[in-house]
Amino acid sequence: MTDQPGRQPPLARRLAAEALGSLLLAALVVGSGIAAQQLSPSQVGLELAENAAATAAGLYAIILMVGPVSGAHFNPLVTMVDAAFGGLSWRDAAAYLPAQVAGCLGGAVLANLMFAGSAVSISTHHRASRAHLLGEVVATAGLILLIFSLARSGRGERAPAAVGVYIGAAYWFTSSTSFANPAISVGRMFSNSFAGIAPASVPAFVAAQLVGGAVGFGLVRLLYGSTPAGPGQAAETPLPHPADADHVAAIRDDIDHRVRAPVAGPLPDLTPPGPRTG
Repeated sequence: MTDQPGRQPPLARRLAAEALGSLLLAALVVGSGIAAQQLSPSQVGLELAENAAATAAGLYAIILMVGPVSGAHFNPLVTMVDAAFGGLSWRDAAAYLPAQVAGCLGGAVLANLMFAGSAVSISTHHRASRAHLLGEVVATAGLILLIFSLARSGRGERAPAAVGVYIGAAYWFTSSTSFANPAISVGRMFSNSFAGIAPASVPAFVAAQLVGGAVGFGLVRLLYGSTPAGPGQAAETPLPHPADADHVAAIRDDIDHRVRAPVAGPLPDLTPPGPRTG
């Protein structure tokens, strides 16, 4: 459905939801990476499994937590594609981006402190090889295609689980371990841990993610058309926009009222006629 600001929560509340969700996402990714490094030292495969499993499960929960307020983007690319499809105004999208970056920065700091580290420790983990950058293009394109395919086909309510599962899998099938998010890439610079990324690698990662976002956007248009499915319908990312949810609830209430409404006048006599005589 079209963006209807009057029926959505106030922008300040949506920005708070995006900042909080992004903070929790970064704390989840960085914190589980630190925990994995401490619990399974020098066992990179096991560390990755622990980090991926925690991220997949936690992301599902975080989307459910704040999705009804802001749409649970936590990702500048999701926000920009949503705006391009008409699900969010460009003015609101511009406000979402700094909230997401600030949230991811705060989440990395929080994770460092939870594990008794320095609040800020700049990562030395260089990742920007050609293979890693290709992995980021693939991971980001797949994420965008997944989210907006679900929205266009009326299955937006499945996005929390689907996104969590996809990210968990992409930790393993992409060489970059699927950052797929410029905000989280910036946040992870500030933790010199298993999940960190060196500042020198971030610009190339963000560029690859932008390319992946454009590819994903193009694939959605190719498969589902250049305009939202149905008149006046906008993307649902990853959960239906609050305005859409209100509209759906109103329709359901109206249907329920019509079904329960009493029938006017006496009921017809449906008794079958008896046998004829004479």
